[in-house]
Amino acid sequence: MGTLQEPSALTARLQNTLMSYHSLDENEWRVAKKSVGDTVFSQYKSQGMVDDNPNRIVDYIRPGPYRLDWDSLMTAMDIIENLDQGCCVMRYTTAGQLWNIIAPREFIDFSYTTDYQDGLLSCGISVEHEEQHQSYVRGFNHPCGWFCVPTPDSTTTPAQSLLTGYIQTDLRGMIPQSAVDTAMASTLINFYTDLRRALKKA
Repeated sequence: MGTLQEPSALTARLQNTLMSYHSLDENEWRVAKKSVGDTVFSQYKSQGMVDDNPNRIVDYIRPGPYRLDWDSLMTAMDIIENLDQGCCVMRYTTAGQLWNIIAPREFIDFSYTTDYQDGLLSCGISVEHEEQHQSYVRGFNHPCGWFCVPTPDSTTTPAQSLLTGYIQTDLRGMIPQSAVDTAMASTLINFYTDLRRALKKA
């Protein structure tokens, strides 16, 4: 687990880990769930096209004023500490899932956003920070992130970007793995649906 005393080490670790995920051949990922235009792979990779430019898309994903307005899974989010440019520590909570078989969770994450090719990478990892709220199970995020890059024909109107996510979450608690897999696949499909709806409304 990372510590708040070493943000530069955390950013390097995050980028290196996410780049290693992103360099894997698609054949090395097993499809877990498909929706129109979106695919969720096991362990958990997701991919889909989003009609907008990377800057605006990532603004809606990273910690900030937009996320709570559209993400149906997230119930609260607070930026605990602003660090270097593009870095912060955030606390957020998630709703119960699968008829509350998976109870609400709390996460404390270090978040980092940086340039990637012609787009952006927004990533995070759980860190030790403050005591756990007794009403929540404290989950743990291994290196996670979202790559957002414009498509080759992104000069068209509207602009279009490829959004690829890698979510390595340990929900903790006594939860059957099959329930975790089902919840994660549905959550990621809903993430794309909710994000597109929010961007279209704005």
